[in-house]
Amino acid sequence: MSAIKFDSTKQYYATSSLMVGYALCSSLLAVINKFAITRFNYPGLLTALQYLTTALGVWVLGKFGFLHHDPFTLDIAKKFLPAAIVFYLAIFTNTNLLRHANVDTFIVFRSLTPFLVAIADTTFRRQPCPSKLTFMSLLIILGGAVGYVATDSAFTLTAYSWAFAYLVTITTDMVYIKHMLMNLGFNTWGFVLCNNLLSLMMAPIFWVLTGEYSEVFADLGANAGNWFEPVAFTAVSLSCLFGLLISFFGFAARRAISATAFTVTGVVNKFLTVAINVLIWDKHATPIGLVCLLFTLAGGILYQQSVTGPPRESTASKQTGDEKENDDEENRGKTLSGKHASI
Repeated sequence: MSAIKFDSTKQYYATSSLMVGYALCSSLLAVINKFAITRFNYPGLLTALQYLTTALGVWVLGKFGFLHHDPFTLDIAKKFLPAAIVFYLAIFTNTNLLRHANVDTFIVFRSLTPFLVAIADTTFRRQPCPSKLTFMSLLIILGGAVGYVATDSAFTLTAYSWAFAYLVTITTDMVYIKHMLMNLGFNTWGFVLCNNLLSLMMAPIFWVLTGEYSEVFADLGANAGNWFEPVAFTAVSLSCLFGLLISFFGFAARRAISATAFTVTGVVNKFLTVAINVLIWDKHATPIGLVCLLFTLAGGILYQQSVTGPPRESTASKQTGDEKENDDEENRGKTLSGKHASI
């Protein structure tokens, strides 16, 4: 019994650390990306540099023995390609949404995703239906986010188009990649390497489709675009570094928590993004909108409380003939995330 309690405590702190790491990286990356785009206005190239840095960083650290990643093979690439396409589209639409709209617009559509993810989790992944408390917390998040953006203006058709595309792709990403993580025998760094390498391979296709390549070559020919301006170089470098960090924390957190909890965490950590947005940009919501944001944050906290189950001791005491089956499933999950724990 004491061993079970110790393992439960250890797992709790490990999961909490992953969620804190993901929240910090996600919040700061959004701010850094927003600043980087203002100084380096090539969103497709910026995200491609992030993919390159992350894939190269994982490969180099693996070569020096600081971490272990499963090998990138053609067979694995074929299996993971659909998830990589969804991931790329989510990042692609996210970046262009931030380019054409303010942070407020981004947050309200980001806040809508828990509802869709919860429905998809229940429908396609056969997860339990949300409890009344969980559903109420999701309503609070939605209401707070809608009220927050309702106090702002300057919406455009272009911004809404990207916002709708982002809502569809991020919802699909949250559910589908969670499914891939639970069914492929890849460790965390293997997923990071595979996902970013495949995304990097897809980047030139979208450069052509969006016409960004002509803009890049034109600025290069005219020696414009502040390519080596110190502030822009620093912003892009930080963006790439945090892209590497969020890749690990994002994939690891997906394994540790449900898709809906992962999505709500992403919604709540935008509080820091909005706080900085109020300080450094002049287009933001009114004080009433900031109060609505507090409701969104409170809804996220309430959601975490609603999905926090009882200690595993009580669960273990109920196990009889299913104990071995559950242990096998748990061990399989631990193997997926830590069988090569040489980080």
